[in-house]
Amino acid sequence: MIKPRILIVEDEADIRRFVRMALEKEGMNVFETTTAEDARLNAGSRKPDLMIVDLGLPDGDGKALIREVRNWVSAPILVLSAREQETEKVEALDAGADDYLTKPFGVPELLARVRAQLRRASTVSQGDTASPLVKFGQVTVNLATHEVARADEPVHLTPNEFRLLTALIHGHGKVLTHRQLLMDVWGPGYADRSHYIRIYMAQLRQKLEDDPSQPVHLITELQVGYRLSGLEISGTN
Repeated sequence: MIKPRILIVEDEADIRRFVRMALEKEGMNVFETTTAEDARLNAGSRKPDLMIVDLGLPDGDGKALIREVRNWVSAPILVLSAREQETEKVEALDAGADDYLTKPFGVPELLARVRAQLRRASTVSQGDTASPLVKFGQVTVNLATHEVARADEPVHLTPNEFRLLTALIHGHGKVLTHRQLLMDVWGPGYADRSHYIRIYMAQLRQKLEDDPSQPVHLITELQVGYRLSGLEISGTN
């Protein structure tokens, strides 16, 4: 089995060592760097399967690094940062990060997020996204025919509900900001109307979740956006 290659970009030695030990215990190959400049070089030479990036680097802001490498690095990027402000999270995700974990954090959550991003990247690289049939929980979605079923019972979605669900499916489990979803579903003129997302997400949960008040698939990332959990590629018909 080929071990996933993980690049850690973190200037705090204790956190770097903590993360490295956790990842290596899971059987991953881990490389370390402490600056944005070295991160650029390692991202090109090491070809990591996933990058873990701190935002407060000694030679620049991590968001600028993410924005730059995102032009030629397709691997998932997970941000680890002590910055808790909503604006920081949104800006990092808009710059090209796939997920955001706030310090301090626990090992189980870190590993779960790393595994989720690696699964998503593997699905994309295998070209499985060409399949029109996807599934999460009891829900099956045919992207070609726009048919949706829950527990084998047809579910009617409005055009906007279906476009929102499709955007989340194409995100492959990554966190999508309110702005990203509004741009994808409604267009540039609606980028500041975040209440649209809340209304339509509530409607999707009513139709697709077992318990809309405690969703397990249509997940809210507080003050940042949404992601779809548990997506499976079912194959073509």
